[in-house]
Amino acid sequence: MMSAFYLPLSDNTFRATEHTVGPWGPESQHLGPPSALLVRSLLALGRPSVSRVTFEVLGPVPVADLAVSTSVERPGRSVELLSASLSSEGRVVLTARAWHIVGSDTTAVAGGEVPAMAPPTSAAPMEIPDFWSGGYLAAVEWLSVSGGIFTPGDAQVWARPRVAVVEGFEPTPLERLFSVVDSASGVSSRVDIRKWYAINTDLTVHLHRQPVGEWVGMDARTTIGPDGVGLATSVVHDVEGPVGSTAQALFVRER
Repeated sequence: MMSAFYLPLSDNTFRATEHTVGPWGPESQHLGPPSALLVRSLLALGRPSVSRVTFEVLGPVPVADLAVSTSVERPGRSVELLSASLSSEGRVVLTARAWHIVGSDTTAVAGGEVPAMAPPTSAAPMEIPDFWSGGYLAAVEWLSVSGGIFTPGDAQVWARPRVAVVEGFEPTPLERLFSVVDSASGVSSRVDIRKWYAINTDLTVHLHRQPVGEWVGMDARTTIGPDGVGLATSVVHDVEGPVGSTAQALFVRER
């Protein structure tokens, strides 16, 4: 079995493996792995952290060879805007724009965080539906504090990728976080994806602290309006407490 979401073909070209396959079909990826791949590429620009990343989904990300491009849109001594895109056969399918804020010591005024989630050691293995037992879902270890996939409603879930983002490279805590936080809309879904589409058009992640460790916690909830639009949000945790939040707009339609 392959040990990563992607195989490196060159410095900026990667081949998606079976571990990236999402719930909508065998030829398209879950958004977690490509999000992590773009963040990995942004960090390769020499910036050690990101404070906010917004992904725009321009189409299904195919399980295929993909090219990454990156740039510094707005350089600066204190704040910089970075960008990246992911392409398949010359067509851009996913973009990311990220703010990097140069670190400083704000320990004296730090605070205001929400309570920490119950730790992974107190959680139970999350039940996996029989009809989606491979691909991305199997490449991540899932633990449930409460709720989860196909338990409709709010959920508190811990996740830990079982594979690297790129073969041959140990993933950083940031890469692990971005590998799984797109799943907030899935673990807190209010619809059966066998009967409904609930697909996010974007993902925004704000971080007030850089994550540590292997486990990523999501305290997630989804709201669906009356006109085919939903909103999924989560507070993101590591084993030391909350690190940020996510938001996803959802396209909701009956199949």
